[in-house]
Amino acid sequence: MSETQKPTFEENLSTLETIVAQLEKGDIPLEQALDQFQKGVALSKDLQSTLQNAEKTLTTMMTDDDQETPFETPQGGANDAQ
Repeated sequence: MSETQKPTFEENLSTLETIVAQLEKGDIPLEQALDQFQKGVALSKDLQSTLQNAEKTLTTMMTDDDQETPFETPQGGANDAQ
């Protein structure tokens, strides 16, 4: 009955921020620092994946016949600036 739930994006971000703060202090043993670093890298990859999936979702829209289609790129956007 102990079903574990995947932490939310916000919970993972908070954990990563805590890890970064601990590593920046530099007052933890090397072995613990390496362990925290590895956890931080894994969290960072998970957060990046979540953001990429969210971006993909936000850049598509559904048509009336339930087909996904990309939003049009706005004209004169930041990518057009030189």
